[in-house]
Amino acid sequence: MTRSELIATIAQRNPHLYHRDVERIVTTIFEEISSALASGDRVELRGFGAFSVKRRGARVGRNPRTGASVSVEAKAVPFFKTGKQLRERLNGE
Repeated sequence: MTRSELIATIAQRNPHLYHRDVERIVTTIFEEISSALASGDRVELRGFGAFSVKRRGARVGRNPRTGASVSVEAKAVPFFKTGKQLRERLNGE
């Protein structure tokens, strides 16, 4: 599902809300999650899952084409862990 499909689905299920308001709500939620992760916080949505940031240290990698050694810098990557209710729903429990 894309962002625009999400907005359209929420707007369709809530006809009392204007489409632009739904779009603003979705944008605000995504911005808040992004800014919380950027500041190093963890975002937990009960029943859905938790977003966090994991740090990967610097390492020496390989260029797959040439096989030459390449240094890869340390970086932060987003990580998502599913919640119990979502996991059960996906597994049909």
